[in-house]
Amino acid sequence: MAAVSAGLRNYAIVTAAYWGFTLTDGALRMLVLFTFFKLGYSPFTLALLFLLYEAAGIGANVIGGWLATRYGITRMLTVGLSTQIAGFLLLSAMSPGWEAAFLVTWVVAAQGICGVAKDLTKTASKSAIKVTEKEARSAGEGSDGRLFRWVAWFTGSKNAMKGAGFFLGGVLLEAFGFRLALWLMAAALGLVLIGVVLSLPAMMGKAKASGTARELFGKSRGVNLLAAARIGLFGARDVWFVVGLPVFLYASGWTFPMVGAFLAVWTVGYGIVQASAPALVKRSPDGLSAEVPAARLWSFGLMLVPIVIAVILAFQPPRADLVLVVGLCVFGFAFAVNSSVHSYLILAYAGSEKAAEDVGFYYAANAAGRFAGTLLSGLLYQTGGILGCLAGSAVMLAACWLVTLALPIAREAPSAEPAP
Repeated sequence: MAAVSAGLRNYAIVTAAYWGFTLTDGALRMLVLFTFFKLGYSPFTLALLFLLYEAAGIGANVIGGWLATRYGITRMLTVGLSTQIAGFLLLSAMSPGWEAAFLVTWVVAAQGICGVAKDLTKTASKSAIKVTEKEARSAGEGSDGRLFRWVAWFTGSKNAMKGAGFFLGGVLLEAFGFRLALWLMAAALGLVLIGVVLSLPAMMGKAKASGTARELFGKSRGVNLLAAARIGLFGARDVWFVVGLPVFLYASGWTFPMVGAFLAVWTVGYGIVQASAPALVKRSPDGLSAEVPAARLWSFGLMLVPIVIAVILAFQPPRADLVLVVGLCVFGFAFAVNSSVHSYLILAYAGSEKAAEDVGFYYAANAAGRFAGTLLSGLLYQTGGILGCLAGSAVMLAACWLVTLALPIAREAPSAEPAP
C-alpha cells in the first residue's frame, strides 16, 4: 500500500504542476493573438507568430524524452517550468513601437522558447503517468484499466485548465495589459516550480537512455503509426482553431472577451469529455483489442464533421457564426474522445523502462501536426476563408483515419528495451 500511496501522491503533484503550467500557456496564446490582431497584423502573420512555438516542440519532445530518461522526469519538469518563465520575461520586454520586422522576430523567438518549455513539460508530465501507475500497480487492479483512467483524467483536466487559461488571458489583457500580465504569470509559475522541486523525487523515471540515434528513433510499429495519426489529428484541429476561428468570430461581430470566453468554455468542455472517455470506449482485457477499433471508429466520425459544417456554410446561412459554433461543439466532443484514446494508446504501446523516450517521439509528431495546422490556418483563411480551413481539416482527418486502420491490436515487445 505504501507503493500505491507514493504513486498516487506523485501523480497528483505532477498533475497539479501541469495544471499551473497549462493555465498560463493558454493565457499566453490569447495575449499574443489579441495584442497583435489589435496592432493590425494579417491572419497569416498571426500564424507566423506561433510557428516557432510549434516547430520547437518537434525537437524538444524527442530530446526531452531522452533527457527525462537519462536524468529523471522531475529534473525535466523543472527545466520546462524554468524555460517558460524565461520566455514570459523575454516576451514582456518587447515594445509595440519597434520596427515591425524586428518586433515579429522578437516575439517569434520568445514564443519558440515557450514552445520548448511546453513540450519539455508535457513530455515529462505524460511520462510520469506511466511511471507513477507502475508504482501503484500493487493495488491489485488491472494496470491498463487504471492507466486509461489516469491518462484520461490527466489529459482532460489539463485541457480544462487550458480553456480557463484562454479566458484568463483575455481578462489579464483587459485588466493589466500585456507586460504586467506576463509578469504575473511568471510569478505564479515560480511558485509552481518551487513546489515541484520540494515535492517530487529527484530521480523519478530515471533509466538507461538510448545510446544511439538508431536506438532512440527505432520505435515499435504501434508507436510509429500512432505518431503518424497524431500529426493528422492535431493538424486538423489547429488548421481552423488557431487563427481561422478567432478571426472569423471577431469579423462576425464578436468582441475579444466573447471570443476568449467561447474558446475557454469549448476547451473546458473538451477536457471534461476527455476525462470521461473511459466510460465512452469499450474496454478489453488486453488493453488494445477494443481500444484500437474505437480509435478507428471515432477518427472516421470526426472526419465527417468539418465536411458537414462546410456544406452548411456554403449555402450562406444568416448566422454563419452560430453554425460554426455548434459545429465546433460537435467536433470538440469527437476530437476529445479521439485524443484521449490516442493518449492512452501511446502509453499502452510504450516500453515501461523508456516510456519518456516513446512519449517524447509521439509528442514530437503531435508538435509537427500543430505546426502544419498553425501554418495552414493562417494561409488557408487568408486565401479561402473559413471554408478553406474546414477543407484542410477534413483532408488531415482522412489521413488520420487511414493510418489508424493499420494500428496493431496485438501487444508488441517494446523496441526501446535494452538488449539482454
